[in-house]
Amino acid sequence: MEFSSRARQKHARLAGDRREQYPHSLQFYLEPPIESISLVEFESFAIDRLKLLKVVENLGVSHVKGTDQYKTKLEAELRRLKFPYRALAEDDYEARRKDHISHFILRLAYCQSEDLRRWFLQQEMDLFRYRFKELTEGLMQKFLEHINLSFEAIGEDLKNELAEELFASTPGFSQLKVKEQMFYKVGLADAVDLFRTRRVFIKDGFAFVPFKEIDVIVLNNYRTKLSKALALTARSLPSIQSDERLQPLLSHLSHSYVGPDYSVQKNTGKISLEQIDSLSVKSFPLCMRQLHRALRDSHHLRHGGRMQYGLFLKGIGLTLEQALEFWKREFIRGKVDADKFDKGYAYSIRHNYGKEGKRTDYTPYSCMKIIMSNPPSQGDYHGCPFRHSDPELLKQKLQLYKIPPHGITQILELVKGMHYQLACQKYFELTHDVDDIGFSLNHPNQYFTESQKLLSGGRELKKEFNNSGNFQQKNNSQESINSSSTPTSSNATADTELEGLEAYFTED
Repeated sequence: MEFSSRARQKHARLAGDRREQYPHSLQFYLEPPIESISLVEFESFAIDRLKLLKVVENLGVSHVKGTDQYKTKLEAELRRLKFPYRALAEDDYEARRKDHISHFILRLAYCQSEDLRRWFLQQEMDLFRYRFKELTEGLMQKFLEHINLSFEAIGEDLKNELAEELFASTPGFSQLKVKEQMFYKVGLADAVDLFRTRRVFIKDGFAFVPFKEIDVIVLNNYRTKLSKALALTARSLPSIQSDERLQPLLSHLSHSYVGPDYSVQKNTGKISLEQIDSLSVKSFPLCMRQLHRALRDSHHLRHGGRMQYGLFLKGIGLTLEQALEFWKREFIRGKVDADKFDKGYAYSIRHNYGKEGKRTDYTPYSCMKIIMSNPPSQGDYHGCPFRHSDPELLKQKLQLYKIPPHGITQILELVKGMHYQLACQKYFELTHDVDDIGFSLNHPNQYFTESQKLLSGGRELKKEFNNSGNFQQKNNSQESINSSSTPTSSNATADTELEGLEAYFTED
């Protein structure tokens, strides 16, 4: 394609404007984007960044940060999602633009509570640390100048004068390394972490920081700015929440799920009711195992539990007829007779399956929905045990299920760090005796599916029949109480419609 002289000039001017807008592949996100974008692009950018931050969180727990394996996997994800991954690339304007815009979208979504702000800040810090350390020394210097953090480099005369002190105060440096390394004169307020850990020489109110430690200064500066920006954004929320187009998207992003919704199941009808007890021990996540145990013990669940467990069972393959039989069989063993069940509960189960009301085919709850919405109260068994249980009670439950002491310690550490999904992932690894499950766990039905794949050697769960054509189970024993064992548009719609469904579950 040939350009006229005027067209070539315009093309060159646009390229210059782009380079001026994003002169570096890395940024502090100090200026919000001012361009107009479509709602489709808005949602797409946000979902991709959320996927990236979820990977950052998962890698940060499953691998040592900064190792070759950590960096290789993170770079692969940056490539796949089309975010900047090579600072030397000159033609990655679209990737830099996506990086800029998506950060600010998630900043809006994750400024709404202290827990959300803390999670967002940690993942963005880890992502920034990786990308900064991938820069060459020359690009680091350019970036420091770009963000106005160009500290004063000390001259050779002063460095020679302080050579002994710099050698004694800088761990891992030989005298030759001190001579080769560039040192910067930094105010103590900026170098407080290095000062606390005795990694720099201090004189006259200044820290003499080697270039290899400058990332600590930059990261502290970035954390301070981002933390303040999140607080300021939170104050601006009322004006943003008045926008009817953005508010539903932002609200959903903060507890979004970005995987399959499990609305269509290949296993539908392949699971018998008699299998559920044994499956709850082998292949249910802790939240669903807890609900199943409570249902078997008390023959009743309150509406939050019925919603969470009922949709999960639907997702693993129970048909409507099986669900009606399952719930009725259990409830009439308690204080609910058959007539009361048919009048008070059967309608809501049919509603779950899209056979009543709006005839919406409702989808099972994701981990984030369970963690972030409708916390359990006294007498409830729904929710996430890693998020909503007292640590001591959680420890007792894990001991009851024969999780080894070292595994319990690991899970409780993840819970303490508010990594609830990673705690569930660790529970999966311990109960299935694997070192690394090789995927990021985001959904109870994903847990079940991956468990069945593992237990059956990759084969799908199959229904077994005896000679008379009836279901036959391999193990029909109940689990004893002393047993030894980002959102898509369709998900957003389903979540909205589920709010209306809860009205049908008001009878306890």
